[in-house]
Amino acid sequence: MSEFEPKPASQTPTTSGFDFNNPTIINLLYLASYVTGITGIVGVVLAYVWRNEPKAAWEASHYEYAIKTFWIFFLGTILGFLLMIVLIGFLILPAVAVLVVVRCVMSILNAQKQVPMPNPGSWLV
Repeated sequence: MSEFEPKPASQTPTTSGFDFNNPTIINLLYLASYVTGITGIVGVVLAYVWRNEPKAAWEASHYEYAIKTFWIFFLGTILGFLLMIVLIGFLILPAVAVLVVVRCVMSILNAQKQVPMPNPGSWLV
């Protein structure tokens, strides 16, 4: 079969593109908060609201993971700013930022595959 021949129906993907499901929206809001500063709050409010009404079984773990991600960001940022006095905060703030970005990307990737988060209660990755 050459590359110019149409593929049979069985080989065409059933879904294509980016799925804007609820966990993905929450994590994109978290990532946007690095630019806007406020969308993280919108994301955590949506996570708390949507966790009581999961549409699919895999989504429940994403809501718990997203809520933990927000609190890691919030508490880590406050701790980092407080510890800037003794210069340790300058190490804590970038570490928290990297941790939150990694958690958001992992959650988005799993949400696109529609699989649950492997360890939603973890405070690390």
